Amino acid sequence: MDMSFANLLGVMAVAFCAPLALGFFPRFRIPSVVIELTLGIILGPAVLDLLHVDDVVTVMSTLGLSFLLFMAGLELDFSVLRGRYLRLATTGFIASLVLAVIANLALYGAGLVLSPLLVAIALSSTSVGIVIPILKDAEQEDSEVGRLVVANSSIAEFMTVALLAVFFSTEGKSVASQLAVLGVFAGLGLGLFIGLVRLWHQMGYLAVLNRLKDTTAQLRIRAAIMILLAAVVLAGHFGLETVLGAFMAGAILSVLHRGWADDPEVFRTKLSAIAFGFFVPVFFVTSGLQFDLDALFQSPSTLLRVPLYLGLLLMVRGLPALLYRSSLDRLETWSAALLQATSLSFILVAVGIGRELHKITAATGAALTCAALFSVLLFPAGALGLLRRRARSMPSEMGREAQVPMEPDTDLA
Repeated sequence: MDMSFANLLGVMAVAFCAPLALGFFPRFRIPSVVIELTLGIILGPAVLDLLHVDDVVTVMSTLGLSFLLFMAGLELDFSVLRGRYLRLATTGFIASLVLAVIANLALYGAGLVLSPLLVAIALSSTSVGIVIPILKDAEQEDSEVGRLVVANSSIAEFMTVALLAVFFSTEGKSVASQLAVLGVFAGLGLGLFIGLVRLWHQMGYLAVLNRLKDTTAQLRIRAAIMILLAAVVLAGHFGLETVLGAFMAGAILSVLHRGWADDPEVFRTKLSAIAFGFFVPVFFVTSGLQFDLDALFQSPSTLLRVPLYLGLLLMVRGLPALLYRSSLDRLETWSAALLQATSLSFILVAVGIGRELHKITAATGAALTCAALFSVLLFPAGALGLLRRRARSMPSEMGREAQVPMEPDTDLA
């Protein structure tokens, strides 16, 4: 194994400079992941050929992918996924998947995709890790539009990861066997973790964990990372994708860590510092280094796929927002549609697995990645603009309502 750390240093320099550059221009609300990917493309073999993906970068990038899916699972808010929100989110995802399959069957007939189901699954997800911070910054996380978007995005993230593991396993197993294995894996993982937490409570281990939580041991963080790695190893043992193991570990912790940690927000902040401070940026920069720019520009038809896939993202993920019309006004519905159409992380994962299985061509992978980048650049900005416009119009509408003369009460007359 090549143990030179020169390329990893370059990758981390990019990961440091991307948010630093954005910090000097706070008015440009561009997620740093866009800059990280773009700089990776420029500094990689596609353009300047200054950085390369060696063995060290590959290992760190794989860990970054695991942490990315782990944090996505941890972001799931199951308190929102109940009642009307759960029904709307589930219905919305089913509608998204049906629209995506129909659209990609048409593309398959035109010879533009090799696997319509894989591309349909890729287009059916929303980047929860990008959408939630946007809602927080706009102070909309606890609003009706925020709850609906988070519920729909959470269901989409969970279902697309599961569907990808079931239908596109690198082990080449049948769908029926993959479903059985997935059920056993989920049940075994959840049962083991619940049993472990109860054992900690009964034997006093939880008190020790909490006592050492802020010492140099950081024992709760070490336990969480151990659970992540155990889930990844267990998923590999069952022949499932490692991304599913990482996501399931985060989802299980999102349910149980409130009883495990007496200060859950601090616990999540520490994990976020590890994940997004080191591992996850390595994955995004490495994705840029591996981007096939030649495939994107090999023909005009390939370039035309970028706006095509961007439009499909907006259609597949945005149209189901019409289900919210009874709860949201027009501007809120449009903003929800744009936020739900924002996708990047899962598309990168799906493209990587598709390329490994030869289910996605280099041209399709490049066009999907570019469309995802544009969705992160354009859709959140449009959603925030609509929400700000609505906030500005609220006082004037309230003023007009106050000026409307009251009709006399004919009953009293």
